Amino acid sequence: MNADERAGDPQFVTELLFTDGLPAMDDEVGYRGAVAARAAGITYRQLDYWARTELVEPTVRGASGSGSQRMYGFRDILVLKLVKRLLDTGISLQQIRIAVEQLRAAGIRDLAGTTLMSDGASVYLCTSNDEVIDLVSRGQGVFGIAVGKVLREVESTLVEFDPTAPDPVDELGARRTKRTA
Repeated sequence: MNADERAGDPQFVTELLFTDGLPAMDDEVGYRGAVAARAAGITYRQLDYWARTELVEPTVRGASGSGSQRMYGFRDILVLKLVKRLLDTGISLQQIRIAVEQLRAAGIRDLAGTTLMSDGASVYLCTSNDEVIDLVSRGQGVFGIAVGKVLREVESTLVEFDPTAPDPVDELGARRTKRTA
């Protein structure tokens, strides 16, 4: 089932990663790929690959053929930024895929109070100070990503973007334009 089919499915609403604890955002507002990539700090090529391999699919509008544009929602961009942060810390994309699937399955409710941790080989979900202490006391070196902080970064970055403004040319769009000229 692709993003467009899921968007119309009432069951999918409960499957969205990070549904609570987010600022009130209009689900109809979407950001084009180049804007979503910039806001998440990734390349357009990464964004395209992650969408095609279903790691992070756009929930506002999926691509439906040549010339169509994916539209990413706030939650999508938040997940993109979290994936980028995990990649930056050395976690493999395969482990990140597993972590994202587990987060979706867990039905996270309090996003701002959630921290993702890793020992470099695995990703841990921490929702209380007790969990953090337990992880550290095992002797594993860990790092944390405060999801609430990433949420605020994405929110403040998106405030700068006007969703109605023309989309800046992305690298793939530039190549297509160059070929047709």
